[in-house]
Amino acid sequence: MSIVDFTIHTKPELPENERVELEIEIREMDGVMAACFSSSHPNMMEVAYDPDVVTSSVVLECVSQRGVAAKKVGL
Repeated sequence: MSIVDFTIHTKPELPENERVELEIEIREMDGVMAACFSSSHPNMMEVAYDPDVVTSSVVLECVSQRGVAAKKVGL
C-alpha cells in the first residue's frame, strides 16, 4: 500500500459546518486515510489516500456532488 496526498481548493466562504461534514464524508471513502481543512487556510483541504483503491478525481467528484465548487491543487 502506498499513500499519496493532494490538496483541494474550495471557495473561502464555505461555512465551517459544511467543511466539517465534507471532511467526514471524504474520510469515510474507501482508500482515504485522512481529510482535513487547514486552520490557516480554511479553503484548502489536504487529502491522503491509497491510489490503488481510490483516485484524486473520484475524491474531487465526491466534493462536487455536494454542490461545492472545488479544484485540485498541485497535480
